Amino acid sequence: MAKKIQKLKPDTILKNYWSNNEQFADLFNAVLFDGKQIIKPDELEEMDTEESTILEHKEYSESIQASRDGIKIQKKSSVHGVQMVLFGLENQESIHYAMPMRVMGLDYAAYKKQYDSNAKKYQDSVGMDGDEYLSRMKKTDKFIPVITVVVYYGEKPWDGAKSLHGMLNISPEMQKFVNDYKMLLVEARQNDLTLHNINNVDLFNILGILLDKSGTWQETKEKAVNYVKEHEVDKSVVMTVAGAANCKIDYNELDKKGETAMYTVFEEMAKESENIGEIRGTIKTYKELGILDDEILEKIKVKFDLPQQEAEEYLRNI
Repeated sequence: MAKKIQKLKPDTILKNYWSNNEQFADLFNAVLFDGKQIIKPDELEEMDTEESTILEHKEYSESIQASRDGIKIQKKSSVHGVQMVLFGLENQESIHYAMPMRVMGLDYAAYKKQYDSNAKKYQDSVGMDGDEYLSRMKKTDKFIPVITVVVYYGEKPWDGAKSLHGMLNISPEMQKFVNDYKMLLVEARQNDLTLHNINNVDLFNILGILLDKSGTWQETKEKAVNYVKEHEVDKSVVMTVAGAANCKIDYNELDKKGETAMYTVFEEMAKESENIGEIRGTIKTYKELGILDDEILEKIKVKFDLPQQEAEEYLRNI
């Protein structure tokens, strides 16, 4: 019986890789604690990635729904009971110039979800003073902190804002009065992370090779394939590299030796590069013909079988 063909969906592969507690804990220890083993894999539990909430303000309400790429809760015993922290992970293939605001929204949704759940306990004012009942929250109630890390897999240096202040047109005099919101960003192309998990080490080393454009395509290919061969890189890492490189290839094509699978990744990267060039060229032609962006969007979605978000990104970057 022939194997069922499974298309490798990049975002699914990345989410699957970071669902591993050892790899997830190692990344967060590297980002937050310079590699010190503060977060233990056995303290982590998977959480529901769907965060939905309702923002209410006087006469209007606005529904917000956001889905994280990954979120885990750390449950750690301490002298005060169980200490808990929520760790969120976002994978970015391209630069998102509103990313600090997006992270802020995701974190807010996680806090609002906790608040809503906590408020359900207080249906009447028994045991509460007036301010607590109005707040639907006791003075002693505390929420679980949320920490989000963004991993960017693009080849261009990140030139977007890394905090909310970077997105604002704000004078130096006013800056100290406007609350900032900083995001934790990791650039796969170049970083100084202290990693201990061998899969993570291999993943970022290979991505560093692929995203370094100082050499020729052939030199990069040979360097990456040799690295995979010499270090006996796990197939799951090569698959994740394929996902980070946005290679839409068959899962079965990677069901082979590491270096052979790496060649497949390069073949698909070359095809993807040609496809991107064709899409961009088509958009430029449409623009030169005076076609409106909304119509261009629909045309390239049909012509290249693109999902809405991906089509919008191509159009935005021309």
